[in-house]
Amino acid sequence: MIPGSVLPRIPRHGLSQAHPGVFPLSVFTHAQKFEPLPTPLGQPPYHYTLETVVPGIDDSAAQLGKLVFHVVGDTGGVNIPTHQTAVADAMAADLSLADDERPTFFYHLGDVVYFNGQVADYYAQFYEPYAHYTAPILSIPGNHDGDPINSSQTSLDGWVAYFMQATPHVDPNSHDAPRVTLSLPNVYWTLDAPFVTIVGMYTNVPEGGSIDSVQQQWLTNEFATAPADKALIVALHHPIFSFDNFHSGSARMADAVQLAINDSRRLPNLVLTGHVHNYQRVEKVLTGASPTPFLVAGLGGYYNLHKLNASPGTTDSTTGAKLIAADDQHWGYVTLTVDAKTISGIATTVPNSGESGNSQIDSFSYPASAQYLPENTTVSI
Repeated sequence: MIPGSVLPRIPRHGLSQAHPGVFPLSVFTHAQKFEPLPTPLGQPPYHYTLETVVPGIDDSAAQLGKLVFHVVGDTGGVNIPTHQTAVADAMAADLSLADDERPTFFYHLGDVVYFNGQVADYYAQFYEPYAHYTAPILSIPGNHDGDPINSSQTSLDGWVAYFMQATPHVDPNSHDAPRVTLSLPNVYWTLDAPFVTIVGMYTNVPEGGSIDSVQQQWLTNEFATAPADKALIVALHHPIFSFDNFHSGSARMADAVQLAINDSRRLPNLVLTGHVHNYQRVEKVLTGASPTPFLVAGLGGYYNLHKLNASPGTTDSTTGAKLIAADDQHWGYVTLTVDAKTISGIATTVPNSGESGNSQIDSFSYPASAQYLPENTTVSI
């Protein structure tokens, strides 16, 4: 290496996905290796019912005929916390909407605390910003949550201290923004909720993500056993497709989801991801004529946004992924609504300096009915 030089990033083989081959990890990172997982709190297959944190949600969702919730990742407001605060305040304001529009929980797509998931930083980047967000916050971890800064930490210790505690309690680190801890069963886990099953992966620390064979088998089982009368959403931190110039999408994560689909014969109705700090809605036709939506929602508050490398309407000739809608200029969040027939969503951004008012930059609707592979067919992601 030449002192002062910039090391190359992962090579690309298209607009939406990084090169699938092995690439040396940056020497500027102190870790970026596959980190061991903490001991699960629960038993396989690691299911968690929404009723646990939202008592009565089964009955209320049945009466309303739908479930509404927030989704976003990469929220940690390190360095410049104003962006996270603006997004958190806008999400908290949504909790005052009418019953049929009010989100019932927040599903976090990882990177809760930058840069290394330190317990000491949870007040500034998690407890205090969401002090007025009274709905439960559920989560899968991101790479920064699992990347210990040195031997004084174990991987995911900060995340586990809030999200994976056997006995609910108020963490002393929450200070004047108390929030009762959760008892999620594992770092990868499945949410059982009205109208939808959300399978949440943990894609670890290495760039592009990485899962072991145990999680791969679990993922396939969760696809195979997901209720046929509910929509299936898979959530993971590292995106499968991303039209950006910083991280890009991950061929390794595409392989993991592809294997689960082909082995289980069940397709997800929606794929949720973060890691890239912007908003993107990408579509790819996996089977038949109806496309599968892949969302990148990493615009939750981290101060640096990642620029796009293409405009909406662009199709990557290498992967077949098409960028439908995107924004790399604002922070914000996504609100999802799931009912018996559709998964619909609205992407909302908060104003930058000199701008006024929140903006709805994208809205969409996709079928929520269970989707299966036709006989003797496979998909390629």
